[in-house]
Amino acid sequence: MTNAAGAGTGTPAPEPVGRISGHVLLTGGTGFVGQAVLERLLVSHPDARVSMLVRGKAGQSAEDRVRKLLSKPVFKPWREAVGRDEAARVFAERVTAVEGSLDAVGDLPADLDVVIHSASTVSFDPPIDEAFATNTGGARNLYTAIRATGADPHVVHVSTCYVGGIRKGVLPEARLTHDADWRVESDAAAAARQRVELRSREPGVLKGLLSAARLQHGKEGPQAVARAAEEARIAWVKQRLVAAGRARAQSLGWTDVYTLTKALAERAAEELWGAEHRLSVVRPSVIESALAHPSPGWIDGFKVADPLILAFGKGQLPDFPGVPDSVLDVIPVDFVVNAILAAAATPPPAGAPRYLHVASGASNPLPFHSMYGNVREYFTANPIPDTAGADRLPIWRFPGDRRLERSLTRLERVVGAANTALDRLPSSARTRGWQKTMGKRERDLASLRTLSDLYRAYVGTEVIFDDANARALSARVAADRPDEAFDVTRIDWRDYLQRVHVPAVTQLMRVFQRGRSSAAAPQTAPDLPERTDVLAVFDLEGVLVDSNIVQQLLWVRQAASGDGAALAEAAAILTRLPAYLAAEHRDRGEFIRTFLRRYAGTSASGLERAVRGRYTDALLAHTSADALERVRQHRAAGHRTVLLTGSIGVLAEPLAHLFDEVVAGTMHEEHGTLTGYLGAPPLVDEARAAWLQRAAQRGGYDLAASYAYGDSVADLPWLSLVGTATAVNPDARLARQALKRRWRIVEWRRGGVNRDDLPVAAR
Repeated sequence: MTNAAGAGTGTPAPEPVGRISGHVLLTGGTGFVGQAVLERLLVSHPDARVSMLVRGKAGQSAEDRVRKLLSKPVFKPWREAVGRDEAARVFAERVTAVEGSLDAVGDLPADLDVVIHSASTVSFDPPIDEAFATNTGGARNLYTAIRATGADPHVVHVSTCYVGGIRKGVLPEARLTHDADWRVESDAAAAARQRVELRSREPGVLKGLLSAARLQHGKEGPQAVARAAEEARIAWVKQRLVAAGRARAQSLGWTDVYTLTKALAERAAEELWGAEHRLSVVRPSVIESALAHPSPGWIDGFKVADPLILAFGKGQLPDFPGVPDSVLDVIPVDFVVNAILAAAATPPPAGAPRYLHVASGASNPLPFHSMYGNVREYFTANPIPDTAGADRLPIWRFPGDRRLERSLTRLERVVGAANTALDRLPSSARTRGWQKTMGKRERDLASLRTLSDLYRAYVGTEVIFDDANARALSARVAADRPDEAFDVTRIDWRDYLQRVHVPAVTQLMRVFQRGRSSAAAPQTAPDLPERTDVLAVFDLEGVLVDSNIVQQLLWVRQAASGDGAALAEAAAILTRLPAYLAAEHRDRGEFIRTFLRRYAGTSASGLERAVRGRYTDALLAHTSADALERVRQHRAAGHRTVLLTGSIGVLAEPLAHLFDEVVAGTMHEEHGTLTGYLGAPPLVDEARAAWLQRAAQRGGYDLAASYAYGDSVADLPWLSLVGTATAVNPDARLARQALKRRWRIVEWRRGGVNRDDLPVAAR
């Protein structure tokens, strides 16, 4: 039999691509490509039944995770076409979960006809041991497990075009030529983790990390410092393992550890399976949203080019170091799926692996400048709404790597210095506005650096991926099944980018933003539901009263002995100021202990008389009417109101009757005279958090529904425990954290309170 391709030549036409039947094992089925493969198997290959290698996680079994796939958007057109009930029946009948993972494959079915291995790490720059364990080790484990079944399936190994490494010219669809030993490199990568972990625990490294943690988190308490130091150690380890992967990959001729490990995974597949069995290696280029199937623009999460597209649309990328006439090799996901399944349906001979490049660069190239032009044209006509900078799209000049690196480094230093300076300024609405602006600039710079580091190898490449084998296989797809072909020459890049892909990723961004804004929007003044299992906790100094323990002592001296005594006390304090500041810098509790020693020798009864006298008037003059109104609102709602102070309780007495409870320190007395020594450690930073957790547990209070009001970065440990935290006239560092965590920030006016505002018992 001949067709037009073979007529008159005496050469028989190639056999058309048939349907897949029998038992298919699919790895990576919960991922982007895997979902699309599963959907196409169910829709177009009715005689195929699918087992999916899936690991249970987060309280879900493998079976639960597979069953929930049917509700994903990729299956929506099919569900609507056949009906929800029929889709559920077919899915349950034809799809089975196999509990396991690439690092623990387990027992596989013994009657496999086809294996499609599409699972891999989704990061281009992971730690070296993780990349090898997933990509290379995963292939080794899978093919070893298949050999153990005694079955002889046709294996379709999904790789990437970029396994060819750093090169120029045409990369053929063939076995890679290199001398890297995948076993040796895998063992070395695993050993790297152990070496770096051990080094991270050396005293010199830990001392530096601990010093930095104390500088940033000392006011929050020792546990906060320890947590920050350990988080920094873990980040230190990851950073060095990522660098190790990048360095080793480039030393062997690959762009990054992802492409290195994918290349070595191919070698493992060839040695463990392809030497004696049927093996097809499918190498896609940059996979993006579907051109047509299951629906135009279908995509599951942001893929390789999408962060670059969206950052440009938001006006966050003033320029980019790409080579404008280089080819950005992009391929729609439905073309990749069609190629995988066409390959699966047409196995090569045993022992003769076949290689297919599913790419566009050779037959229908998309230059990087054309990609940029189309994206700019789209966002010019369709700016992203409610996004600062989206109406001022940059014009890229495509500077070289060195020029951009110099510019980035300079801007990072400027922003870092600005943030340091802002942390030292008094907090105000203006400084918080500056903090918000600098925070955005810091994020934009981080995005630019990340994107330029990630993409420079892909937008400056001079390699072209030959796709002759793939085009020949696509030509064998029957004419009555055009949507299953993958002829890249039929892609109109302007239409695909502006009508299909960019609108799809922009819509996906809006969905994600709506989810984030609804979950973590900056809070307005929250309504107070009537509940009796809710706490409302207020700091005294800085929240209710515009004062600190230094001012309180001066008010006491003034009330007890007159203005002259207060001035003398102030002068004495000035002589000790450097020591007090140093103690405050090291630890809030140390400062309180040190300063309250100045009460030594004070008569306890005399202190009480002073507090009831002029001290109360001074305190009320600095008390916020806004704060007291908020306290009254909480009490009216049935909440238990608590006043916290790190100082001694007698100094809070004028306001005590406004609260259900006052939690404060006490001072040791001898014969009616204060010794200057506290009766217990001061209740500050993490001590407050511990008290709050214990109080909630003992009283049956719901912290997730509770409220807390603080003014200092030292309050972070206990503010973080409640569902609604409010930063009141915060210091610069708390303001930065509140902006980051989307906490409410308020400016409560000072003063406006007198004795008539207090309960009779407190006057």
